[in-house]
Amino acid sequence: MHNPICRGYSAKYGRASFIPEEIHESMKGSRLKAGDILINITGASIGRTCVVPVGFGSANISQHIAFLRIKSWFNVFYISLFLKSPFIKNYIQFEQNGASKEAFNLGQIANIPLLFPPSPEQKAIADYLDEKTAKIDQQIDLLTQKAKHYGELKQALINETVTRGLDKSVPMKDSGIEWIGEIPAYWEVTRNKDIFEERGSLSIFGDETLLTVSHITGVTRRSEKNVNMFMAETMEGYKLCKTGDLIINTMWAWMGALGTAKEDGICSPAYGVYKPNKYKPYSYRYFDYLYRTPNAITEMTRNSKGIVSSRLRLYSKDFFQICTALPTQREQKAIADYLDEKTAQIDAIVEAINAQIEKLKELRKTLINDVVTGKICIL
Repeated sequence: MHNPICRGYSAKYGRASFIPEEIHESMKGSRLKAGDILINITGASIGRTCVVPVGFGSANISQHIAFLRIKSWFNVFYISLFLKSPFIKNYIQFEQNGASKEAFNLGQIANIPLLFPPSPEQKAIADYLDEKTAKIDQQIDLLTQKAKHYGELKQALINETVTRGLDKSVPMKDSGIEWIGEIPAYWEVTRNKDIFEERGSLSIFGDETLLTVSHITGVTRRSEKNVNMFMAETMEGYKLCKTGDLIINTMWAWMGALGTAKEDGICSPAYGVYKPNKYKPYSYRYFDYLYRTPNAITEMTRNSKGIVSSRLRLYSKDFFQICTALPTQREQKAIADYLDEKTAQIDAIVEAINAQIEKLKELRKTLINDVVTGKICIL
């Protein structure tokens, strides 16, 4: 038999892992009961709270979490809501100013200022906010699903356009490539070795623009990314890359960490840099769309070497053996232009939806704060 031990949680839902029965028995001081309020006391999510629900079962907490067990004459849901208010968030932030480590001790928890209206009013506030926040949460959930739908629509549009072209009336043929499927009959089928060749030039001084590769944003400037990874003392000997080169993070190709460079620069020696063969039609924006599709990433993964996913490597000889479909250069450009326009429209819609979600989240916080601090009277 195993019992859950809470390691961390979101504002709405707890996340649990499991410990053996004997460890559970040795942790009697950290056992939880329904109605306990959990508070994150370390890390970036310090101050985040949730209530242990009825029927949660036997559970313990780790040293990163504290719990409050409320006396019977107080309303647990009122107190939990009060602890979620910006008033308390600001208090915790104030307590942390100047601290060398993100941590909140039991003494600080005991000194959290609370406002206690009469018990009937505590219940009325909790019931009122439960109803109002549930409606806001429902709106947020609907908008989140809507944004997700547009994201799926965008990916489906890219997937179809890069392999079927823009003219849906042209005759089609089987490409003979599993990850591509049917293509327009006049498109060429070839291998990457006929489209690309490896660029082997290295930087002498390392003072060129440093580019990095992400599975989310493709190839971008390192200066534009919030990267906390170790930076080398010198970038001498880094790989040179030119506008239009396909850059692949050899170690993370299985995650889709690849894309085409939009400017000249340098990149990590661990990356693969491939320049276009001048004898084949090539529009780098088309290949940026094509090779970042889920099917293309699956094919990159299939051709990578390694035992487990975290150790897979896509070496140049294996990349060169991958087969692909090749439209004319004019059509590659037309496809990229079309997708630039359509994806920008979808991105704008998603951005607007996300802005609505953020406003609702802010409204939720403000509502809780104003009600529990008495700025809004509900009686």
